[in-house]
Amino acid sequence: MKGRDIWIIGPVFACGIAYMVWEARDQVWPAMKIAGLIMIVIGFAGWVTGRIQLGAAFSVKAKASILVTHGLYSRIRNPIYVFGSVLIAGACLFFEKPIYLLVFVLIVPMQIARAREEARVLEGKFGEEYRRYRSAVWF
Repeated sequence: MKGRDIWIIGPVFACGIAYMVWEARDQVWPAMKIAGLIMIVIGFAGWVTGRIQLGAAFSVKAKASILVTHGLYSRIRNPIYVFGSVLIAGACLFFEKPIYLLVFVLIVPMQIARAREEARVLEGKFGEEYRRYRSAVWF
């Protein structure tokens, strides 16, 4: 399934977003809900794009098969983490539960730790090539 999971997860998640919007169609949408939906859409689009561009290099456990430096990865080392965070924050706002943003107290440090482990593995495999790439992009 590796490499093809996004073609299942993506449409299922997109249907979930569409369902949330459909269910809330008759409600008055305060600015928080609108901002949340915008963040969900941007976060989802970036997350899917990053996952597709990562392709077969995706793995649950940090490993270094190839160094992906094109697309979103030419600007951001970890677009899946960045856009996933935007999506989660958007969901918290969309459901009008900003207190759930405290989840970032747990998620962000976990993502930073995982990004550091991935960087260590990639640097071990690709050495100077990875160090040059890392210095040229954000997070």
